[in-house]
Amino acid sequence: MADLIAPSILSADFARLGEEVDNVLKAGADIVHFDVMDNHFVPNLTIGPLVCEALRKHGVTAPIDVHLMIEPVDRIIPDFAKAGASYITFHPEASRHIDRTLQMIRDHGCKSGLVFNPATPLHHLDHVMDKIDMILLMSVNPGFGGQSFIPSALDKLRLVRKRIDESGFDIRLEIDGGVKVDNIREIKAAGADTFVAGSANFGQPDYKAVIDQMRAEMAKA
Repeated sequence: MADLIAPSILSADFARLGEEVDNVLKAGADIVHFDVMDNHFVPNLTIGPLVCEALRKHGVTAPIDVHLMIEPVDRIIPDFAKAGASYITFHPEASRHIDRTLQMIRDHGCKSGLVFNPATPLHHLDHVMDKIDMILLMSVNPGFGGQSFIPSALDKLRLVRKRIDESGFDIRLEIDGGVKVDNIREIKAAGADTFVAGSANFGQPDYKAVIDQMRAEMAKA
């Protein structure tokens, strides 16, 4: 499975969002990561389906990876699907019926996923691996960009990689939080194949230089 770089637009310049996304994709990024926060499930308020729809109307054709940090999640899923989301991932704590929510995402034509905070146990995967296209591990506590990578996420990555490999399903393993050029090699070695990086990309003057360095580091893993 190819390694994918997914810059988080949370760190982009929102006054020039379409241009920012165009530039980071031209620089070699693969996926647009879209952080949705509700100031309820997490302590921050960000963006909704209208911004996703606006990026599609702007001409963005790359996959849009919508990470829902909201509670409850079911009400907003159809809106993001209609707005052009490719992946929709959510936290098990935010759904009363995880199986139903995963199926709802797929029924609306998107790929589905579960997100695990640093202290969230993995048992939520036990009976739904057949309905999951992506597992996202948070390597920071969600709510803010620019945080430092939590080292214990590497052990969790290894556990999830083992689960995916043993399941036989085609599931991406995404990591989000503090991913940078100087740690992406060990993150890939632990099993990740999809890498969210916000300030590591958008906070730099040369997006292509950063993405090229990340790929060079991953190639050494």
